[in-house]
Amino acid sequence: MPHVRIGTRASPMALHQAEQVGAALEALNPTVTTELIKITTSGDQWMGDLAKLGGKGAFVRAIDRNLLDGSVDLAVHCLKDIPGEVPVPEGLTFAGYLPRENIHDAVISRTGDPLAELPPGAVIGTSAVRRAAQLRLHYPGVVIKPLRGNVNTRLMRLDEGHFDAIVAAVAGLYRVDEAERITEILPLRTMCPAIGAGIIALQCRATDTAVRALSARLNDAETDRHATAERAMLHALQGHCNSPIAGYASTEPDGKLALRAKVFSLDGSQWLDSHHWGVPEDPAALGYFVGADLLRQGARALIDATRH
Repeated sequence: MPHVRIGTRASPMALHQAEQVGAALEALNPTVTTELIKITTSGDQWMGDLAKLGGKGAFVRAIDRNLLDGSVDLAVHCLKDIPGEVPVPEGLTFAGYLPRENIHDAVISRTGDPLAELPPGAVIGTSAVRRAAQLRLHYPGVVIKPLRGNVNTRLMRLDEGHFDAIVAAVAGLYRVDEAERITEILPLRTMCPAIGAGIIALQCRATDTAVRALSARLNDAETDRHATAERAMLHALQGHCNSPIAGYASTEPDGKLALRAKVFSLDGSQWLDSHHWGVPEDPAALGYFVGADLLRQGARALIDATRH
């Protein structure tokens, strides 16, 4: 069995994820060895507006290049960082998805007060347009200011007093052992999650049959269905990095696949909502149906209005 070189960003969260995958691969077969290859991406180096780098794809392009040129054998990504409006680069494929983690967003405030109890004008740090739009919708009294960096950096900026609160993914806080900092977990009706939230995706070269087969053994079938439905919806919308698009798939008790998705204006004053069900055998069909429903409601105009 192979020696697997795992390409990863060097942030604490990314390293935790890559170590988790490496240990899981080695547990599958004692003849497998793994090695972490740290890769600095343009998204890690740039602290400005991600839109100027082409969006969240800035976190994955360098790793894609290393996969394609053979420098690494497997990439470990947060699925939400992989652009949905463009295909995966030719020659690469998703090899599997780990079981989905918590999809909620959390508030961490310096005083320990929840958002609803913060005073008017409280400064909330986030650079995610999805989060900002929903904060403006549900908490119009707060002031949103941009905050980039990995979750540890964002917590440090909060502690330094630059913000009254920040919003971060629950799954990410657990991955870096900072979950005890959580002030409140926002309900999905208040903060609809990012597409692919809580999902760790594995990518490899399509022709690397050994790594592809080994990684496929880590694939969680339900998470695979959810990811496929969500990304099909995102692809149908052709949203870009500045589009406040949110949504999540789930499995109903009767086995049906459900998908809820929302599109917002940047200021949160306008929003569209779609919620439909499909068969688990064809998650992509459900995703494209929900995407088409949002387009029929006027999503194209909302998305194009945020393209700047």
